[in-house]
Amino acid sequence: MKIQILIENTTNSNLIAEHGLSIFIEYNDKKILLDAGTTSTFIDNAEKMDVDISKAEFCVLSHGHYDHSGGFAEYLRQNPDKRIYAMKTITDDYYSASGGSIHPIGVPKDVYPAYKENFVLLDEVTKLAEGMYLIPHKDCGELEKIGARAKLYKKVEGEYTPDDFNHELSLVFDTEAGLVIFNSCSHSGIVNIIDEVKEYFGQDKEVAAFIGGLHMKGKSGEKEICTFSENEIEEMAKYLEKNGVKKLYTGHCTGMIGYELIKKYMGEKVEYIYTGRELAI
Repeated sequence: MKIQILIENTTNSNLIAEHGLSIFIEYNDKKILLDAGTTSTFIDNAEKMDVDISKAEFCVLSHGHYDHSGGFAEYLRQNPDKRIYAMKTITDDYYSASGGSIHPIGVPKDVYPAYKENFVLLDEVTKLAEGMYLIPHKDCGELEKIGARAKLYKKVEGEYTPDDFNHELSLVFDTEAGLVIFNSCSHSGIVNIIDEVKEYFGQDKEVAAFIGGLHMKGKSGEKEICTFSENEIEEMAKYLEKNGVKKLYTGHCTGMIGYELIKKYMGEKVEYIYTGRELAI
């Protein structure tokens, strides 16, 4: 499996970074585009990286936020035949109260409904191809509490209610090396995500890699903070070790403070995914 990071919040080259995430994946003979960042910048980066994103056989939107969907407007303009797999609830209205005021963070209108016919909307586990699956979240009874803590909301009948992340999914590959799990922001928590994936594939399955943000980045005024305590991160690391997670590649909404803390407890098992990074699993 070859993984190329087309957009992430950071860069160490002439590639452009932005708040968002876009990943190009090659698995066996299949090519997959996961998310499209905030703008069309991922397209320019892909060209510089010599990645032909027009060859993607599957496009996936991980959840209904602008920083993962905005770039699909230009991508679909250039590739009008493409289909984007996403949860049916990505069409709802989503908001954040970070920074002290509530503001919309949902899928831009020039993506959906502008390209409504290009979307394949799901509400259950879906097999894309041999060894490739989309796994939606299950309500573990705690997701709205997580949404409230993260100050993330959706509007239901005119009222703001904590997000339960039923618009978020994992892209999972069942490989000879073990499960490879992509969850772009892990809003519902990496522990819940791995639990639900293992419930589907079996508890004895090892996780070769987990790739995606962990949604631990926050702000206090203009200062970046980690919204998880060090004790919570230590417990997270213990869970990942116990459940056979061999590698964690993280970035985007994890934040650098959260990254350094999780690395403190997991060492070389944790690596950062910056714009332009290539991984081989």
